[in-house]
Amino acid sequence: MARIAAVLLAAGLSSRFGQADKLLAPLDGLALAQHAAGVLAQLPLHARLVVTRDVGMDWPGFGIVANDRPEAGLSRSLALGVTAARALDAEAVLVALADMPFMPAAHFVALIGRFTGSASLVASTAGADPMPPALFGSDWFGELESLRGDRGAQALLRNADLVRAPAQWLVDIDRPEDLAQARARQGGHGAAQP
Repeated sequence: MARIAAVLLAAGLSSRFGQADKLLAPLDGLALAQHAAGVLAQLPLHARLVVTRDVGMDWPGFGIVANDRPEAGLSRSLALGVTAARALDAEAVLVALADMPFMPAAHFVALIGRFTGSASLVASTAGADPMPPALFGSDWFGELESLRGDRGAQALLRNADLVRAPAQWLVDIDRPEDLAQARARQGGHGAAQP
């Protein structure tokens, strides 16, 4: 089995969410970030890493990668996670965002199923645009570690193998109204089930 490490990015500043930390916001009885973490914890992965600042939350089953400069943007979190995965001899990283609570295990499994070796580059899409979650083979680690700013790996995903997903799985929570809409849509049933 390939040595694939999950890298859950959970160090953002939640600037569009106001004063509160969105990752701690409750959704169906759990903190928002615990939905993605819980799904990834079910998968048979080589390692699970979470890149985080102190959000006052436990991450059972995950190795902690501290981001002491979250203001440096998403790219810093991604680089830190990839470096940690490289140190664990990972052949690929499965990058997920902690503010995407509705992604089921089946979609992560589909992304992993497209892994073909070190050059693998696989992304999610609900239409034509590639987006996370995404899988990067080890050939991409150097480029991921050298990214700067808040765009993450978007530019690298232009030529990715795309795995389609319903738009509702790919919803991310950036603003309080996003969370309110998610709660209303779920009708109290919480995140997508694996």
